[in-house]
Amino acid sequence: MTDKTTPDLTLPLPDEPATAALGVRLAAVAKAGDCLLLSGPIGAGKSTLARAFIRARCGAREEVPSPTFTLVQVYEDGVTEIWHADLYRLDHPDEVWELGLDDAFDRAICLVEWPDRLGKHVPEGALHLALEADGEGRRAVIRGGRESLREAAHG
Repeated sequence: MTDKTTPDLTLPLPDEPATAALGVRLAAVAKAGDCLLLSGPIGAGKSTLARAFIRARCGAREEVPSPTFTLVQVYEDGVTEIWHADLYRLDHPDEVWELGLDDAFDRAICLVEWPDRLGKHVPEGALHLALEADGEGRRAVIRGGRESLREAAHG
């Protein structure tokens, strides 16, 4: 795990394939109990990264719909569950418990879009990925998380 003295890691993501490649690299080392918090505006690439991550773990043909309306989609990769949550529509942070995320944070890999909706319920040791505009492309600003996740993100 990183500490507060570990600097943020900034990665250029010039196009959609670069964003997907980041998801694949993270999928290769993620394990149960890891939580990846994906923030950024609509269209920043959060779902692109999550889909690539899930398909890298579950197979390229895995259908990965956006959980915008279901709030959570759960996948099984043969080793652990992968929870893909989109919290955009939550009205209050305590609603995450109604979704079962508290238990999933401990036993599954969790990909959480719109993590600001978690309020004070952000899991300790989560990897924060902020996707931001950067000229014609984007960049990912990464902080926290296990060192092996940060190393995988860097490539």
